[in-house]
Amino acid sequence: MLATLFFRGFIIGLLASIPLGPIGVLCIQRTLSKNHKSGFISGLGAATADTIFATVAFFSLAVVMGFIESNMTLVKVIGGMCVMIVGVKIFLSNPVVQIRRNRAGKTSMWQDYLSVFLLTLANPAFILVLITLFATFGISHDVVGEFNGGFIIAGVFVGASAWWFTLTFLVSLFRKKFRPRHLLWMNRIAGAVIVGLGAAAVLTMFVNIPVDGLLQ
Repeated sequence: MLATLFFRGFIIGLLASIPLGPIGVLCIQRTLSKNHKSGFISGLGAATADTIFATVAFFSLAVVMGFIESNMTLVKVIGGMCVMIVGVKIFLSNPVVQIRRNRAGKTSMWQDYLSVFLLTLANPAFILVLITLFATFGISHDVVGEFNGGFIIAGVFVGASAWWFTLTFLVSLFRKKFRPRHLLWMNRIAGAVIVGLGAAAVLTMFVNIPVDGLLQ
């Protein structure tokens, strides 16, 4: 029973993380410009935030859900703007400087983790996606209970982490084939894509198109 609940949570975490939004692009960019560890640690930041969202979704925390529902437009606009700022920073970054920082051991894993953690938290509307996944798998707090729910939440974290490890590991296999000029173009492309996704998230709030998972 508990193993089944954990596996369901694992699948939910995996499915929630697979869509390649700005967070995914950011983790890929860091894997290429830094290393696999940096990309994976960044992904763990997203997995941690998703686990918090899953906890809110599973336990249906009224205060948090009420705030999100009543401030949906503001939440998505702020989240989109945060994504755009990160995209601009990546677009303007110099890969040669980053390479030198890596060789000097000045890369901060905590900074990689916290930056993606906070960026993911800036999109609490993603809770709605998790609510949909929980409903799809027939999971609810009333049916499962608090104790069993802990195994589901743990599964969500492990599933999300597994995805980020797999993605960044596969990307890292091609890392050595990239030269500084290639990384420069990767930064330009990744930055432009992230800015575009952030802008789309903001603009769609004014044309009434649902994009709950766009910032993920």
